[in-house]
Amino acid sequence: MEYKHLGRTGLKVSRLCLGTMNFGPLTTEQDSHAIMDKALDCGINFIDTANIYGWKTGEGWTEQIIGNWFAKGGRRREKVVIATKLFNMMGDWPNESRLSALHIRRACDESLQRLKTDHIDLYQMHNLDPESPWDEIWQAMEQLVQAGKVIYVGSSKFPAWNIVQANEAAGKRNFLGLVSEQCKYNLITRAVEREVLPACKAYGLGVIPFSPLGGGLLGGILHKESQGRRAEEDMQEELAKRRPQIEAYEGLCAEIGAKPGDVALAWVLSNPIVTAPIIGPRIMDQLDSAIGALELKLSQETLKKLDEIFPLV
Repeated sequence: MEYKHLGRTGLKVSRLCLGTMNFGPLTTEQDSHAIMDKALDCGINFIDTANIYGWKTGEGWTEQIIGNWFAKGGRRREKVVIATKLFNMMGDWPNESRLSALHIRRACDESLQRLKTDHIDLYQMHNLDPESPWDEIWQAMEQLVQAGKVIYVGSSKFPAWNIVQANEAAGKRNFLGLVSEQCKYNLITRAVEREVLPACKAYGLGVIPFSPLGGGLLGGILHKESQGRRAEEDMQEELAKRRPQIEAYEGLCAEIGAKPGDVALAWVLSNPIVTAPIIGPRIMDQLDSAIGALELKLSQETLKKLDEIFPLV
């Protein structure tokens, strides 16, 4: 396993980040623990979750599953860089969502309890909150850092301007500010290359892309159209719109003798600004497949052909 610094920090994380969105709703706790054990055995030390995952309001089901895994011992917690997120509704009352200082403090304490740990390595804002000023947000985060409950702070789905705004505000407070950004980035969705990725590079943020396989469109969908999520109506509609591109893509993958999913991951990893794409396995085989992508290095010729199939528009 290769490791890379998370942005401008000294923290080293694996080139793949294990996403846990499926843990609970689609993957049993037993199977989730087995996947995390296998990931750790393969050298993946970076796990991403969110307090909203599990999709039962206020329960933090996925965080509980991870906490129970940490509680098994074996230095699981010590080996892992755990990243979680806050923002979304965790209850019916006015201050149980978003980024007020009150909610930040409460959400952190609740995540710590569910995760069965005394600190969060990377605490991420799951979305932008225009209702909360940066001085309030950074004061709350500073207090968590000073208390030892949080080490680093990151963002998710932030526009470029707000990354700039956030870190300029943090700098005035002599605070480290954002060290990472989670954004949707894959061969199909490349808009972040215009402004978000340059902003991350300028401010030293690590980039942690989610949906590197385009929700399954880039994972060999033409051979698996009737399986799993690929059979859903919205996926079939998207495939219908992009079929010529996908056919050209899968043809190129066959030409170079590589699996489509491996090519999609390798393409994301080839961008030097990217720290670690997030993989979200539902079953063990999906984890094994993703790990295999680390061995694939795309030639300049192949990268050029991929740009021609999926141009930045």
